[in-house]
Amino acid sequence: MRLRVEFTTEPFDLDEAPPHAVVAREVIQGAQLDAVDVGPFGNTAEGGADAVLTAVDALLRKSLAAGATRVSLQVNVVGESGEPDEPVEGADR
Repeated sequence: MRLRVEFTTEPFDLDEAPPHAVVAREVIQGAQLDAVDVGPFGNTAEGGADAVLTAVDALLRKSLAAGATRVSLQVNVVGESGEPDEPVEGADR
């Protein structure tokens, strides 16, 4: 399964990227994802389900620890990865 994540972190600072935004950007750019697009008002990335879900976990943990007071995100299924689907851990609960 292939997923797309769109996210923003708050609070915003138009003059300088706050630490939580920098951390979020580093997490996404360092993950094994493709089609990464980071910007001042929103960010997107795509990849296989495991890679996206792992990145989202790290994104939430690290950006909140760096001072984010809100993280808004949306995850969409955008297609198949071309690899056999593996069940997502905990998905059947």
